[in-house]
Amino acid sequence: MAATITEFLIIGLTSNGKPFRPSDWAERLAGVMAVFGGDPSDGRMAYSPYVYPITSAGVKCVVVDIRLQDIEPLAHQFLTDFVTDNDLQTRPGRGKARPDQPNAA
Repeated sequence: MAATITEFLIIGLTSNGKPFRPSDWAERLAGVMAVFGGDPSDGRMAYSPYVYPITSAGVKCVVVDIRLQDIEPLAHQFLTDFVTDNDLQTRPGRGKARPDQPNAA
């Protein structure tokens, strides 16, 4: 039985294997998609459950939930253009939603 892919990773390596710079690129990119606080009184930034940074095997990555394409097509296009423009690697993510992420279904 084939797994259904629910996310993909933007990997902080170029197609020739060089690390992508600056070193905080993943946090910056995810920050573009972030929202500011679930509680309006706290004013703190929270990463979107659809786009957030992680480190995988020591490499900075950004997880993109594939539902973003349906929810916000322009944001999804921005991310795929970012990958293309910066010659970054991608790979499929997990086959089911991460239980620790909001809106995991």
